[in-house]
Amino acid sequence: SRRRLRALRTVVAWRGRAEWDQVMVGLYCGHARLQQAALDRVSAWKSRYGPKMPLAVDCTAELIRCKVLDSSGRLKSHELILSYGLALVRFVNLITERKQKMASIPLRQLAREVDIPTWVVDLRHELTHGKLPRLALCRKGCDVVLDWLRKTYWSRQLGNNLCEESEDEDEEQEEAEGNTELDSDAWE
Repeated sequence: SRRRLRALRTVVAWRGRAEWDQVMVGLYCGHARLQQAALDRVSAWKSRYGPKMPLAVDCTAELIRCKVLDSSGRLKSHELILSYGLALVRFVNLITERKQKMASIPLRQLAREVDIPTWVVDLRHELTHGKLPRLALCRKGCDVVLDWLRKTYWSRQLGNNLCEESEDEDEEQEEAEGNTELDSDAWE
């Protein structure tokens, strides 16, 4: 039984759910000082976890770092475009990379498959191959991607619920609560 427990354990960089929740809330709170504290914690995770750091955590941190720099007023418009641009390009490339290895599929199609707006892929294309876009478009892209990450990654980890539940999810929750007499084998 001890062997089975060891096989089921997963080592992660964060101390537990409380630290995870605190970082998640800090990243998405919109307050620069709390966001910076969350970014510092993610940096500590990265130093412990190295290349095993989840891509979504890494991408979220990079995008939030751009927003913190933007709100500080220390960077010029051109520098902010480059900062946002790098984070957005990295996000699209990393999120679509795994599927791209299986077959050569256009990025726009991959983005549609994972519900990333195609205009974000177009923005990535402009940042990579064309003329640099306006800062306002980079900010909007950052906000859309952060919202996507919040809904598709952060809110689903460890039972968190930062995004609104849909009616289907409400019905599933009510059904699950109504079936509490079922034993654990029935849930599996």
